[in-house]
Amino acid sequence: MVGMRSFFLSACVLLLVVGCSDSDSDTQLDRELRGLISSYGLSGDPAEGLDLPAVDDPVAVLGRRLFFSKSLGGDRDSACVTCHHPALGGGDALALSIGVGADDEDLLGPGRTHPDGDFTVPRNAPTTFNLGVWEKGLFWDSRVEQLEDGIRTPDSDYGTVDLAAGDRLSGAQARFPVTSTEEMRGFEFVEGGTNDELRAALEERLENEDGWADEFETAFGDPTITYERIAEAIGAYEESQVFTDSRWRAYVKGDNSAIPDNAKRGALLFFNTTADRGFGCAGCHAGDFFTDESFHSVAAPQIGRGKGDGASGTSDFGRARETADRNDRYAFRTPTLLNVATTGPYFHSGAYDTLEDTIRHHLDPQAALDAFDPETVPLAAAEDFDRNAQEMTDFLDVSG
Repeated sequence: MVGMRSFFLSACVLLLVVGCSDSDSDTQLDRELRGLISSYGLSGDPAEGLDLPAVDDPVAVLGRRLFFSKSLGGDRDSACVTCHHPALGGGDALALSIGVGADDEDLLGPGRTHPDGDFTVPRNAPTTFNLGVWEKGLFWDSRVEQLEDGIRTPDSDYGTVDLAAGDRLSGAQARFPVTSTEEMRGFEFVEGGTNDELRAALEERLENEDGWADEFETAFGDPTITYERIAEAIGAYEESQVFTDSRWRAYVKGDNSAIPDNAKRGALLFFNTTADRGFGCAGCHAGDFFTDESFHSVAAPQIGRGKGDGASGTSDFGRARETADRNDRYAFRTPTLLNVATTGPYFHSGAYDTLEDTIRHHLDPQAALDAFDPETVPLAAAEDFDRNAQEMTDFLDVSG
């Protein structure tokens, strides 16, 4: 069994980080894999047919400047890019993030620290790459969520449309990092004010800064600055970050030489069910976007300050925080595997730096938790790890 697991790990990592090919002939391996591709109805391109803005679209250009601007940070010491830099895989390469109050506000990614000596944001920063491909929801718990008749956000009750959310998930999502005290708002800017009061204050700030009115004029044909336009522009920039031109797509489109044979074997293990001597990974990492956009409990290690859940107050109940359904405890949205080699660390808590460790966790969550050393994750404030892990595994019953 150990040998089989080692082969599986190597093959799956190769599938996710495909390199140059050692074969371009139509082999039995290719025929078997192409049969699976056909049965799953894969096209290789999850963005195919979607109306996504180009990076030089005027609204996306404005969004890029807003995304990089500390003017949207309450204390002017953070920006969207603080936790979502394109050079860091659309995230920050940290297990958990440090938004406001950093020791060096201009240092992004590894090395960013906070005077408290730990991470200040309770969840890993999801990548903004291919954000426009998501259809059902955004954030680890999909608290920005597409409903039949509109979009639900933290500003509206669960299951209820937020009339101010707009009609795109990206724009709806862009309304909220600025309202988080730990991420961008800070603890003094519009202290005690509502989210809408905070957004109104940011509108006024941009109105009083040189240059912004001209940029809104270029983007929208009108210099009026509203937070609805700010969110639309940031969302357009995020949607322009389309990175789907992979070797896997080339293979699906017909180029047998696009990926090596080891990656093809990994793909067979990935797509085949356990009944067919595979590992059924595609059951959750489904379709061309490699996600079912649903929620699953995989007993991911809980590090950091958590979201106030559990006996210690340092755990995170995930989707259950939105649905109030205890069956959703510890369940988080399935991440896409596109660009996965550059979008770590992995899981909602950023507990693992490597794909191999992440896959090993899926193979045996209990063994992985027993072996996990929270001290290997700097700044993670993990003194409650053992207690949180025990509560989680008791609830999920991952034994056997």
